[in-house]
Parts: sequence; structure tokens; C-alpha cells
Amino acid sequence: MPLLLSEADVRSVLGMPDLIDAMQSVLAEFSTGATQQPLRTVLQVGEAKSFFGVMPGYVPTLDAMGTKLVTVFESNPARGLPSHLATIVLLDPSTGALRAMVDGRYITEARTGAVSAVAARLLAREDASVLALIGSGVQARSHLQALAHVRALREVRVWSPNAARRQSFIDAAETAASGRIVAATSARDAVEGADLVALVSSAREPVVKAEWIQPGAHLCAVGACRPDQREMDTALVRAARVFVDSRTGAFAEAGDILIPIAEGAITRDHVAGELGEVAAGQVLGRSTPDEITIFKSLGMAVEDVAAAHLAFERAVERRIGTMIP
Repeated sequence: MPLLLSEADVRSVLGMPDLIDAMQSVLAEFSTGATQQPLRTVLQVGEAKSFFGVMPGYVPTLDAMGTKLVTVFESNPARGLPSHLATIVLLDPSTGALRAMVDGRYITEARTGAVSAVAARLLAREDASVLALIGSGVQARSHLQALAHVRALREVRVWSPNAARRQSFIDAAETAASGRIVAATSARDAVEGADLVALVSSAREPVVKAEWIQPGAHLCAVGACRPDQREMDTALVRAARVFVDSRTGAFAEAGDILIPIAEGAITRDHVAGELGEVAAGQVLGRSTPDEITIFKSLGMAVEDVAAAHLAFERAVERRIGTMIP
């Protein structure tokens, strides 16, 4: 019988250290051609242009196949709901039969932070210890948790436009943060002098500029996920060594890259490689201590499938979840 896993079930079995390792493995498999996934299908819904995405993927080494159904409705918080919701359907690759239905909201949150942690592990300087978080939502929370597993953070600076939400995030994070966590007065105040920058905002226009970023910094750009949206200015992208999760996805959806290309500031060759190519040892990551590196993340189906499969296996072992007749 198929298994139904709620968000609480998933949280109880999916630890961040294991998830980071699982994401590094599946990224390497993706970039070496050992997985399958098409470009996700995205529908715009209603006058507010909400998103409904369908993301199928297959990871043969895990015997894992499935699809994530994800929605982004920016009006949801006013209704007491998360803006991002998802369900992951796992199928048996040998028969196509339903194996599990897994709540994907937390998986989306956690695996995104875990993938950024892989990027920091492979691309950030070993001595990186000051983190700037641009944004104070769920992705800020997951990135703080994940990045703390790969670098020793002595200071975390948080900025977002809403002062109340920013302070609420800091109050909640103080008990979990290993280093000092402080509110920044502006995005510039947050990122100047930071070794690590996590762009996890809902911005549609650049919130950080090249002149604010110190040599040797590493950025994870997560928030903007459509061709007409970006969080970094053109000069910053041009000045940095840039990596993506998927070239196919980045050249179709990443405004942070597509807009500078359209402006003539860079070409497609400016993308140094996929993160999985770095993980697999096929592409050099950071080349000098003073180099600025950027990981542009859009999220991939194989990440969701691998994370859901890990949760499914742990749940079966621990007899967690609800069987569906």
C-alpha cells in the first residue's frame, strides 16, 4: 500500500546533515548524466500571476522516480497559508505504481538550504565566517541552519524590508544560531564585509550591488526564479565566477543570468559550470582566494525526488506515516 507522509512526518525523519550529503550526491549524478529530468512546466494562474509548476525526475541509483507539484501564491500569507506549497508523488520505477505521497513544503524549504550548503562547501573560502541573509522568510531559516553545518559562523547579519518580520526572525533564530545574529539597517550594511551572502528575498529587482561585495565572498542566489526577476545587479554577475544547478534551467528561467546576457554584459560562456560538475570533480570551483563566486539556484526535480525518497526510506524503517488503502 502507498504511504502518506505529512510535513510533521517528513520533519521527524529528514535531518540536515544527511540531506546535505544526499544533495551533493544527486547534483553530481545530474551533471554526469545519471539522472533524468525535463525542464519544469510552469503555469501562471489568475490575475495575480501565481505559479503552478510540475517537476518530474528519475534517479536510477536510488530507484527513485516521482513528480513535485509546486505552487507559489504570494497572497497566501494573508490567508494564513505559506506562499510556497508542494506535494511530491513517488512512483515505483519498475511498475509505475504509487509508492508514496509526501508533503513537499518542508522538503522544498530544506533541500534548497541544503543545496546552498553544498555550494558553500565546494565554493566558499574555508575561513568564511560572516553570513549575510537578505530576506527573513522560510528560506532564510533553512539557509541559516544548513550553512552552519558547513562553515563555522561567528556572525550572522539579517536584513529584509519589513522590520517587524526581520526582528521576529532574529528572535526565533537566536536560540539556534551558534554565532552572533544581528539586524542590519540595509542590504548594503548586511553584505559589506560578509564572506557568505544568501539572497533569499522575494525581490524582483537587484537588492545587492557589485561594489558592496568584498573580494573572496561567496553568494547563493535563491530568491528570483523567473526570467524577468533578479536579486543581483549586472556588474556583480559580470565580476564573479558563476555556477548554476542546471544550465538548461538557468538559460530558460534565471533572470540573474538572462538579463545580463540580454544587456550584452556577459555571454552563456560566463557560466563556469554546474555545481554538480564541481562536486564530481569535472569543473574547477574557486580558483583564487580573492575570487567572488556565485551559485545561482533554481531548484531541480531530482533534488526533490532524492529528498522525498530519503524521507520515505527513513519513514518505512521507523514505521512513520499513514498507509493509504
